[in-house]
Amino acid sequence: MLCVDEKSDIQALDRRQPLIPMHPGQAERGNFDYLRNGTTSLFAALDVATGNVLGKISRRHRSREFLSFLRDIDRAVPAHLDIHVVLDNLATHKSPPIRTWLARHERFHFHFTPTHSSWMNLVESWFSLLARKKLHRGVHTSVKRLEEDIREFIQRHNEEPRPFCWTKSADEIMCSHS
Repeated sequence: MLCVDEKSDIQALDRRQPLIPMHPGQAERGNFDYLRNGTTSLFAALDVATGNVLGKISRRHRSREFLSFLRDIDRAVPAHLDIHVVLDNLATHKSPPIRTWLARHERFHFHFTPTHSSWMNLVESWFSLLARKKLHRGVHTSVKRLEEDIREFIQRHNEEPRPFCWTKSADEIMCSHS
């Protein structure tokens, strides 16, 4: 079971001034002004059982790039296993090229989250870790440097992956959103 999504338009931001570090009684501070150096996108597949992440960086996130990522997944997962993919209802995931490819790759089974419920996809939790631990305070003077940092983050994460576990039951989650 893989949770799949894309984090699009990740910005390579460079700060005009360095962060002012924390010290007792003083929170970390930073200037709101950035130099914008371009964007990239990340396709990611989180293995629910292991927490391992397969990632692919692409400057665009169209059907063509998503199809390339599906081929990467196909090569990475042992051939004797079926592949169940949890993903959102993005048009890219349902485009004619994807449907055609899926018809020829019967071991792939797509399971779509309900509309406006992409938060249910566990890969979103992993994207949150990426944002907090690598992107939020990061300084990226180029898209190339941003992409290197993302690849490094994936590699380090996969050295000691841990699966995400829901701490509430489905009923508790559904009651809190009604």
